[in-house]
Amino acid sequence: MPIYRHHGYIPPAEDLAQVVVGQTTQMDLETLIGRPSSQGLLAGSGWYYVGSRWRHYGPTRPTEVSREVVAITFTPDGTVANVERFGLEQGRIVVLSRRVTDSSVTSFSAIRQILGSIGNLNPGSVID
Repeated sequence: MPIYRHHGYIPPAEDLAQVVVGQTTQMDLETLIGRPSSQGLLAGSGWYYVGSRWRHYGPTRPTEVSREVVAITFTPDGTVANVERFGLEQGRIVVLSRRVTDSSVTSFSAIRQILGSIGNLNPGSVID
């Protein structure tokens, strides 16, 4: 029988619902959902929370079966500009939810790097 383990941290939906785009500040966010680990901070681009689910079965090597990313970007004054949730579906990046103040949403190249290497992610190579 397989065993499933979760790694990383994705803020619960009820906590994310308290984040008000255009009003919540970076400091408020720390209290509401916490800061991502140092590996979840991309220089100048926002905060990324990454969670994955791994399948362990007998003596075989564990395999990553899913990964989700919550990306939060900020205005220059430190107010939340965008809250986006991404996942993978049949190898394609899908937006699971999005609350934005402008049309320049999170860079898909960063999300593609984080999500595109299921099972092969070395967070140090993607996230500064």
